[in-house]
Amino acid sequence: MTRTIVESATKTAIIGFDQPFCVIGERINPTGRKALAAQLEAGDFSTVERDAIEQVACGATMLDVNAGVVYNSNPNPNETEPPLMRAMIELIQGLVDVPLCIDSSVPGALAAGLEICKGRPLVNSVTGEEERLEIVLPLIAKYNVPVVAISNDDTGISMDPDVRFAVAKKIVERAADFGIPAHDIVVDPLVMPIGALADAGQQVFALVRRLRNELGVNTTCGASNVSFGLPHRHGINAAFLPMAIAAGMTSAIMNPTRHVEMEAIRAANLLMNNDANGADWIKFSRVTDAVKEGATFAEASAAEAAAGGSGSGGREGRGPRRRG
Repeated sequence: MTRTIVESATKTAIIGFDQPFCVIGERINPTGRKALAAQLEAGDFSTVERDAIEQVACGATMLDVNAGVVYNSNPNPNETEPPLMRAMIELIQGLVDVPLCIDSSVPGALAAGLEICKGRPLVNSVTGEEERLEIVLPLIAKYNVPVVAISNDDTGISMDPDVRFAVAKKIVERAADFGIPAHDIVVDPLVMPIGALADAGQQVFALVRRLRNELGVNTTCGASNVSFGLPHRHGINAAFLPMAIAAGMTSAIMNPTRHVEMEAIRAANLLMNNDANGADWIKFSRVTDAVKEGATFAEASAAEAAAGGSGSGGREGRGPRRRG
């Protein structure tokens, strides 16, 4: 059974077919968040602190950390992003104990994050582009960490799911050349917006099944991509996630502070027999009751976590394993 092990200093998260769905919190990302980008350039990390704590309280298993700010004072990300990534990871590790996902298109930022990150983080990402393969895979092998593999290559993103599968297979095979096992590859088959491509959902469900059955790899996605451009997006996302889970998807990069999506995931875990005795569903039901009584989802989740319920965002580990 394929299991991808991700660790912080004290907690272990397992991405796997027989595991609860892994929620990778997406909020610590300045892309499209002008206020956050300005704060980070000014050295203000207050929003990062709040987002880290809130996402874990709401049930994030891991946190994605993206430092992709284009500074007004220096537009060169190769110079600005590595020290910012280092500072953000140091800060977040001091606030929460869940494993991290180091997210950057800048190789120097990935390296900086890997140097400072405790445990065994997930790296986001490698693609099928030749230059990216040659730069990122040696880093993955050096630090013995898992990596997200995005199914695009030098030709771009194909609308043909068979091509996206072939790109994923290529990445898995190239990773093996560096001694990286398939269980340390988490494939993102690229979810397309159904507003632009009517069969996008059916495409990704079929792709996930192939990736699981033929390559034996775990999968992830940017969950909100499926509803891009449509009204009432959270309802679409909440329908999409359990269907993806049933098809074999094992994780998603998403916003865990949305009650409707997290409720759908908790229910899917129960229905997939990945919630022993319904314990997590029962804990989550208390959060839902508090929301109905007027609390925000974040407030109710934090209160339940403080009372000893769900929201710890991982299982207790036995200390970080050797990364190489």
